[in-house]
Amino acid sequence: MTPTPATATTRPAPLSPAPPTDPGPARGRRLLRAVAVVACLPYLVLKAAWIGGSHVGIPEGSTLLDHRVAMIVANGVSLLLDSCVIVLALVLTRPWGRRVPAWSLAFPVWVATGLLAPIMAGFPLQLLARAFTGGVATASDPRRDPFLHEWVFGVVYGGFIVQGLALGALFVLYARDRWGHLWRGRTWDLPSTATGRTPRVAVAVAAVLGLFPFAVRLLWACGSAAGLGADRAADRTSDFYVLEGLYVAFLVLAVGAGVVLAFRRARVLPVAVPLATAWVCSGAVACWGGWMLLASLLGPGEPADRPTRLTVLTYAAQMTVGLLLASACAHFLVRRSAATRTRP
Repeated sequence: MTPTPATATTRPAPLSPAPPTDPGPARGRRLLRAVAVVACLPYLVLKAAWIGGSHVGIPEGSTLLDHRVAMIVANGVSLLLDSCVIVLALVLTRPWGRRVPAWSLAFPVWVATGLLAPIMAGFPLQLLARAFTGGVATASDPRRDPFLHEWVFGVVYGGFIVQGLALGALFVLYARDRWGHLWRGRTWDLPSTATGRTPRVAVAVAAVLGLFPFAVRLLWACGSAAGLGADRAADRTSDFYVLEGLYVAFLVLAVGAGVVLAFRRARVLPVAVPLATAWVCSGAVACWGGWMLLASLLGPGEPADRPTRLTVLTYAAQMTVGLLLASACAHFLVRRSAATRTRP
């Protein structure tokens, strides 16, 4: 054999493709995840301290100190709920999160959205209303004992707003990557079979039933004390009126978006607009209706502090309306998902 000269050029062997690797979440998603987790910490620490017996942030004379067991239970539930935000932030940004079944992710995100949306919208409006009314004390008792120190509301609700913004952005990015094809197009492009009879019936029932909590909360927002207990009526502040007006708005938007989606109204709108509105507002209506219903049923036993029957029925009806509208949205997404799988 003739040896190859040292000066001979040899063609380099082709490089084999590198094994595929998952780069993980982009820098922006990692930052949003960190922001969501950090925003949970003040609330979790505060709740854990209260469960442990600390009175930090709770003034003497607060009604929170009157019912120790109820306070522990309520704080334990709220601590668990806020801990779920950390879990959701991980699911929305880790590779294994793409394998999570849709229903097991959509439901907790819907609950988180519903609980955070009224706080994100309401707290800034409450601060604005306080600036014009000069504080939160009632006219009947301007020197009443405060429920919590003011700094607690700033820390807690400020953290909730940051959590909602970060978690909402993460879910939008996640949902766009995984399910973005389900809300493409405009409502006039939807076939008549896009919703079906069941969600139309659910939306129609929700619209009729929603008239009851809508009327009651509108009365409360306008200053009426009908159906409120004596103590509750005396404790109304600007915060109360802002929240009641906000619940009215969420009810109207939730039902309106459900009607647009189920009956294909406002056909020039992109499908994403009524779908996102129904998602957020149905969650706010159902979750806060359910939370207030639970609090009223498990609340203090003194007759003066008990909610009236009208109040309990209002909360129950509001929760039912939100659940009906959420079921209509879920049905719509399931049908569109099935249609895209069977499309040639």
